[in-house]
Amino acid sequence: MRVHPDDPSCWLFDLSDLSGDADAPPGADLHVARQAVHWARSYLSAPHPELGRPGLVCPFVPRSLDLSLFFPTVRRGMEFTPGDIEAAVLRYRDWFLQLEPREGRDAQYKSILLLFPDLRPEDYARLIDGPQERLKPAFVAEGLMVGQFHGAPPANPGLWNPDFRPLKSPMPMLVIRHMVPSDLPFLTGARPLVESYVARFNGRLSAKQQELIARLHPGIPTSRQR
Repeated sequence: MRVHPDDPSCWLFDLSDLSGDADAPPGADLHVARQAVHWARSYLSAPHPELGRPGLVCPFVPRSLDLSLFFPTVRRGMEFTPGDIEAAVLRYRDWFLQLEPREGRDAQYKSILLLFPDLRPEDYARLIDGPQERLKPAFVAEGLMVGQFHGAPPANPGLWNPDFRPLKSPMPMLVIRHMVPSDLPFLTGARPLVESYVARFNGRLSAKQQELIARLHPGIPTSRQR
């Protein structure tokens, strides 16, 4: 278990803490964290018949788990405000940037999962979807992603099957990770997000990615257009 050096209310499980013979640290919820890791292994790390493409639901996750760079934390309570949620995510974002590895290829597989097991389903839109939408532009501008998952599930359709809702999970959560070039389809709905993406990855974009940007957001220069 890791505790923030300046804020003992912020902590993270290491995957080694979740082994079957591990003892629960005071105030922590091993069951919830184990449930999230099981979901990551059994759902995100597996194919799905409704996905609309071959491969895993999230190809990023198995490597994150294999490298033990998958860090859950449990935030108990149900009387949060949206501001409370956003402040917590920003606090963990700042810590995320300090966690090793900070450089190199493996850094892209680092992720923090903020789990909110006590939230009521009727509050998911206000306390999970709303904060995620408001935080996303600032995260993307820093080369990060913040993703939302819950059991409603979120309305975001699958990239390959618009009838599939891939962001379902056994408890509501917000996930912090590094942005990677393959995240472009998650950003195309807003021009400022695409501009931040191009500012970070220009020169590394495939012809298809550049064509998609040119079609959906004309006028954003990419390396092929210069």
